[in-house]
Amino acid sequence: MDKRIGVIGILIEDLAMVSDVNELLHQYGSIIIGRMGVPYRERGVSVISLIVDGTTDEIGALTGKLGKLKGLSVRSALSKK
Repeated sequence: MDKRIGVIGILIEDLAMVSDVNELLHQYGSIIIGRMGVPYRERGVSVISLIVDGTTDEIGALTGKLGKLKGLSVRSALSKK
């Protein structure tokens, strides 16, 4: 399978889920090139952006598992090549 580069945005509104998110990101660490996390305390949320390089199956598995967690929103964009 061809690999693609992509961006995944995660908005965590239920801060109790942070450890679950971090555990998933650790499991998929092999496809994560970069990560930036910003706690926005004034709004009570955390925002994480990921740069990933993996197959569509790998990236889809990560976003799918993140999307099943309560209290967060996930969006992704992948390169066409």
